[in-house]
Parts: sequence; structure tokens; C-alpha cells
Amino acid sequence: MATKAWVAKQQRREELVKRFAEIRRELKKQKNFAALAKLPRDSSPTRSRNRCQLTGRSRGVLRRFKVSRIMLRELALAGKIPGLKKASW
Repeated sequence: MATKAWVAKQQRREELVKRFAEIRRELKKQKNFAALAKLPRDSSPTRSRNRCQLTGRSRGVLRRFKVSRIMLRELALAGKIPGLKKASW
């Protein structure tokens, strides 16, 4: 389980990305890289990290479900993800 500080930092980064998205788009179009460099670092979308929505785990996160592989298995076995079941052959 990730610390609450890491999860909070990630949420703060996502908010900054949304807030500065239009400004960044305009500065890139104008090729004004000096002004782009003066924006907050965390407003860049490349600094964000995929994290599990339930636990905050940063590794092994499946984009489609937005949860880690561990939580995906637990949810699937509990029948909480529709259409997903354990394979057997």
C-alpha cells in the first residue's frame, strides 16, 4: 500500500496538468520554450504516474481497469468486475 502522501502528490499533479493544459498547448504552438520552462514542473503530463485507484500502488497497474494486478485478481475472484472470470482450460 502506497503512502497517503504519494497518492496526494499524484492527485495534485493531475490537477496541475488539467489546469495548465491549455496554456502548455498554446506555448508549444508558439514554440515559446522559455515561457514553457517557467511553468510548474508538475504541470507536465509526463511527470504523472499511473497508480492503482484503490491502493495507490505504482507498479503493475492495468490501464483499462485503473487498478493493480493484485486488486484486479481480488476483485475478479469476488465477482465485482463484470465479464471477467478466472481462466481454466
